[in-house]
Amino acid sequence: METKRLYRSGRDAMVGGVCGGLGEYFNVDPTLVRLAFVLLAFATAFFPALMLYLILWIIVPRGGA
Repeated sequence: METKRLYRSGRDAMVGGVCGGLGEYFNVDPTLVRLAFVLLAFATAFFPALMLYLILWIIVPRGGA
């Protein structure tokens, strides 16, 4: 059994590849993940969502292309 690992997307990246990587990990269209992130940003007045994205950008390793 192969273990799933979370990586930033190397081929489906708009800014840092975080949403693309989450989409690949959960087998969801990355556009839906991006839309959910934007809705989260509006719901939290941008700052907490932006901090979450930056932390994930730093912590999650870059995946292959």
